Amino acid sequence: MGLVQEAKPVAFHRDLSMLPKPLSANSLYSSAGDDSKVRISFQGIPGAYSETAALEAYPNCETVPCEHFETAFQAAELWLVDKAVLPIENSVGGSIHRNYDLLLRHRLHIVQEVHLPVNHCLLGVPGVNKEEIKRVLSHPQALDQCVNSLNDLGIQRLSAKDTATAAQTVASSGKKDVGAIASVRAANIYGLDILAENIQDDANNVTRFLILSREPMIPRTDRPYKTSIVFSLEEGPGVLFKALAVFALRSINLSKIESRPQRRRPLRVVDGSNNGSAKSFDYLFYIDFEASMAEIRAQHALGHLQEFTSFIRVLGCYPMDLVR
Repeated sequence: MGLVQEAKPVAFHRDLSMLPKPLSANSLYSSAGDDSKVRISFQGIPGAYSETAALEAYPNCETVPCEHFETAFQAAELWLVDKAVLPIENSVGGSIHRNYDLLLRHRLHIVQEVHLPVNHCLLGVPGVNKEEIKRVLSHPQALDQCVNSLNDLGIQRLSAKDTATAAQTVASSGKKDVGAIASVRAANIYGLDILAENIQDDANNVTRFLILSREPMIPRTDRPYKTSIVFSLEEGPGVLFKALAVFALRSINLSKIESRPQRRRPLRVVDGSNNGSAKSFDYLFYIDFEASMAEIRAQHALGHLQEFTSFIRVLGCYPMDLVR
């Protein structure tokens, strides 16, 4: 990339060294913080959309940046933070598959969801005009979501680790012809000007985040709830249809279905009768359904589902993030 190495600090820069450093796997065992606040780990650096989601859920929380998603999980499991936040899907980019894998690999429970509208902003160093921007840095997904706007401006696109890192890099470089696509919060943190807001091609761009905790939430029926589960199926014709039917029979709406190949047993042999045998992927199915585990119909549905599964786990039961 070369931007940071070639850049020289200029007078308007903030002291970025004062910002909290992301936790790495090696530093997990030596972190301390303010116990008077809820501490929430997130992947990225200050100004990331994940941090904004954490503050949306807990406005007075202390956010703890982590180098990787895995580290954010581990920080919660090791009691270094109270909760972790994880992006799970985007209305434009779809599901974030590796984070589904992390939900299964770790023993944290989903206790809340946050639907965060995405406001991609074009940022530049103070005093620059957007017409002066020739190159822009951001996460590849953010760049893909702003193709039309960037094409109209004739701006070259360069990939960065994430949106907040892009903003930090531009602030450190001091170059007037280099911009970043990031959030309003990132602009405020790194002292950048907002040259244009909402430059994403799809105005209805929303990312869904999950708040995770060591202890599950006690399900209730005082408001709409959602339950997330993961399961694998026994072999047999029509078994997936039968599994999904347990919800339809009880008028329970499914809001999300995601399948992932099983890593430990990715392939299974299928009998092809006279023509020999074939191999097929063996899947895990992640499902979100709109009911609380405190409801009898949800309990009966899961009991019925167990007749067709070889494995099942409840990932969490939590209040739905309703449109306000």
